[in-house]
Amino acid sequence: MSGSSYLLERAWVDGAVRDDVLVEIEDGRFTSVTPDGQNWTLSAEVSPVNVQFPRPTGETARVPGLTLPGLANCHSHAFHRALRGRTQRERGTFWSWRDQMYAVAARLDPDSYFALARATYREMVAAGITTVGEFHYLHHQPDGTPYDDPNAMGHALVAAAAEAGIRIALLDTCYLSSGFGKFPEGVQVRYSDGNAARWAKRVEQIDHEHVGAAIHSVRAVPRDEIPTVVAAAQGRPLHVHLSEQLAENDACVATYGVTPTQLLHDAGALGPLTTAVHATHLTGADIFHLGSTRTRACFCPTTERDLGDGIGPSRALHHAGSPLTLGSDSHAVIDLFEEMRATELDERLATQQRGHWTAAELLGAATAHDSLGFDAAGAIAVGRRADLVTLDTTSPTTAGTGADENTAVFAATAADVTHVVVDGRVAFTQADRQDIGRELAAAIERVQG
Repeated sequence: MSGSSYLLERAWVDGAVRDDVLVEIEDGRFTSVTPDGQNWTLSAEVSPVNVQFPRPTGETARVPGLTLPGLANCHSHAFHRALRGRTQRERGTFWSWRDQMYAVAARLDPDSYFALARATYREMVAAGITTVGEFHYLHHQPDGTPYDDPNAMGHALVAAAAEAGIRIALLDTCYLSSGFGKFPEGVQVRYSDGNAARWAKRVEQIDHEHVGAAIHSVRAVPRDEIPTVVAAAQGRPLHVHLSEQLAENDACVATYGVTPTQLLHDAGALGPLTTAVHATHLTGADIFHLGSTRTRACFCPTTERDLGDGIGPSRALHHAGSPLTLGSDSHAVIDLFEEMRATELDERLATQQRGHWTAAELLGAATAHDSLGFDAAGAIAVGRRADLVTLDTTSPTTAGTGADENTAVFAATAADVTHVVVDGRVAFTQADRQDIGRELAAAIERVQG
């Protein structure tokens, strides 16, 4: 890959917004990051209102606006994008949402999954997301029979991400039961490998460098199968839906006599490589276990609000030692700026107090690529992956807000993203928006019929 350089009008570097930051890129990594570079000679300017962005050719281009490191979407179900706007009709309940989700899951095949995921991942890139953690459990044919390639659906996701220009951690998910002591039913047979050992054997065959693991939930993986998943995930990211609803907690206590968090702790599933997704309804002991093991907590506030799940204890988990990450989950929206903002605002609703999270802390949560196994991303710094996300600071939503980290977290939306670089390559410009919309419409129409 040829080298390139940008002079960033403003950029989030080393924990602060700095002016006139010159970044030089070689082979997808930052080789130089120099603030106060006003005297550099420029070859072109990238204008936030001009959709004709110059592609880097080894010459320096000036980039107006506020530039951030690439964002990490730590929890995604790509096929849920086909549900946006459709599950709210006639008010809707969790169960009507689930019925529609299962209907989409039943219709997908590797080709249609690829098309839907590619369009969805392109939307993510347009929102400033440069890495996605795909919580993938749609494994087999509709009757539960494996495809000739047992990982055809997973490989479709990997290929879709590559074409969309986004990095993917494929979090292959073990799903064995529809509830405590219940066999998979209906479309759920597509999810199950029968037991954790067969799941682990299939995962070994995935042709992708960044494969993590996931326990769908304690209701979907019996207690005696969890250690097999933990062993298979050794040294790699392990994610799990945790205590998303009170009913899950009640059923777990009724079946095993412990909370879901305690069950995972006893099985050795918690730790710095583990991410507990949602973590909404926790006891004090649960918070202690997650924090003391440095297990991450991935909050998805938009989905948690959309499904009426509740408000999780994000700050209490942080104080206990559990780092925060963020995800768009069901893709009711794909906007990590909204997820950052909602994390603080939901805490305000729950406590009737302001000021739980600083903008800097929330930016840290939104750029936590290491939770997906990409340790060299998430900062504009020498040696890191060359990801750049530029926001228009003159739009109606951002104008007059200070053009700093508070603009990014408490004012901006995904629509303010003007330019995205992933691993040194331009992955999105404003000229791409309409094409992404058309691709999404075609992919969703194909699935919905």
